Amino acid sequence: MSASVFSVLSKLPDDPILSLTDKFLSDPRDCKVNLGVGMYLDENGKPPILQVVREAQEALLKENRPHTYIPQTGLALYDQLVQAMIFGKDSEVVSSKRACTVQTLGGTGALKLGADLMHWGCGLKVGAASIPTWGNHNDILRLSGFAVKGYRYYNAQNCRLDFENMAQDLKSLAPNTLVILHACCHNPTGYDLTANEWLEVIDICRSSHLVPFLDMAYQGFKDGLDEDALAIRLFAESGLSFLAASSFSKSFNLYGQRVGALTVVTQSEDEALSVQSHLKTCARANYSNPPAFGASIVERVLSNPDSFARWEQELANMRNRIRKMRKALSDEMKKIGAKRDFSFVTEQAGMFSFTGFTPEQVDRLANDFGIYAVRNGRICICGLNDSNVSYVAKSFAAVL
Repeated sequence: MSASVFSVLSKLPDDPILSLTDKFLSDPRDCKVNLGVGMYLDENGKPPILQVVREAQEALLKENRPHTYIPQTGLALYDQLVQAMIFGKDSEVVSSKRACTVQTLGGTGALKLGADLMHWGCGLKVGAASIPTWGNHNDILRLSGFAVKGYRYYNAQNCRLDFENMAQDLKSLAPNTLVILHACCHNPTGYDLTANEWLEVIDICRSSHLVPFLDMAYQGFKDGLDEDALAIRLFAESGLSFLAASSFSKSFNLYGQRVGALTVVTQSEDEALSVQSHLKTCARANYSNPPAFGASIVERVLSNPDSFARWEQELANMRNRIRKMRKALSDEMKKIGAKRDFSFVTEQAGMFSFTGFTPEQVDRLANDFGIYAVRNGRICICGLNDSNVSYVAKSFAAVL
């Protein structure tokens, strides 16, 4: 038999986050806790179906719509609602039509589509993401043809944001570097920039001729829908051209429906139309057309004032439960006299926390206590509940 064309490929390691679920499920211990999964879980450890989502999908099923192709750019009303969500209804960016939005396969699809556009279409060669960042950012940049750089973001010594070094590293990047920025609820650290820090980043992007690409997967999970869009709205007011990836996977608990969007802010309506034509070509070559059902659910909820208000309340309930669990973990660690002050988790926002645990400590948590986390020390706060937070805190304290 002749040598296989695939013989040049060696087996790659499993995804460090997705593979955690398999390890968790195979663990027979009743005390086990999954803090690796990157999705919202309720107090019972289950992914809930939001009531507004349930109602919308039932209504759609009753309409018995045919499963036809939708446009390459997605549902038109959905795209308009995305712009209103991230920029605000009265934004100049929306009224001037200098932004174009296309529906994508989740936030991940938005990042890939945007990276493809900027490398293959606009000729950018270098991309940069924070250190640390969501693991997929660097892979998306690399597989889109970019040389990948990083900028410092987190100080592991004090478990805090490292803005001084972040700003320094951004200034050192070459012009026309595509810079991925977490708009809110930074994954994995949970630390976000202040308004003044964002304004400084905008000034750096302008003076260093960087191309910002904001990733907003968790709008509504920090302070609220409008509050969490602060970074994108400041960039919109700056007059800079930039990209924004957004997602409803988390805020609607529609993970499997892949409901996202890529928005590109340009300098004019004509430029936006040109960008849109290239995005359509990129989409055609990657997946042809986006899926309809999940986007139709989101479209129905966001376009109805009553449904929107009830969704916003359900989202607030999720946000408040996460805050409650952050405080509970901090309080439990203090109560048992842990060697490290864990109050920093209450200063972080969103689903995730960077604990400062070493890979060896994370391994011990899994092996000795059945608590599963990403080896870089990231935990998903949503995996905590009133029934397990005390056990988790005692286990954390044991490995410090």
